[in-house]
Amino acid sequence: MAATDKAPKQTFTVSHLESSSFAEGLRSYAKYRDLGIAAATNGLAVAQVIRFVPPATDEVRVKHYHDVQFQMIYVLKGWIKTEMEGHGVHTMKAGSCWIQPPGIHHMVHDYSDDCEVLEIVLPADFETVTLPKA
Repeated sequence: MAATDKAPKQTFTVSHLESSSFAEGLRSYAKYRDLGIAAATNGLAVAQVIRFVPPATDEVRVKHYHDVQFQMIYVLKGWIKTEMEGHGVHTMKAGSCWIQPPGIHHMVHDYSDDCEVLEIVLPADFETVTLPKA
């Protein structure tokens, strides 16, 4: 399949795990490892490993949604308990994978002390909208 003129130009990238790979990011209760995908795809997608900082607090338990075209999460280590609008609460563990459809209201209830997830989102630059408490 040939690339189209409409797709952003992509370049080769590689990311190796280093002890300093995780940094502050979008949320204070998580550390992020940018895998270099946003730069390599000119903003088409972002891929990052998210390492949650224990313990889960009320700051985590906020209902929200993301203005995205695509969002996939894969649990690398530990477990995370999430709630998806219309689908209830699920405990995802290492090896679990899910898609959060665009705009789905969701929240994190809890996570293990060693929880790490891989998140892939299109586009790379997206908005998170916090919902008012019910």
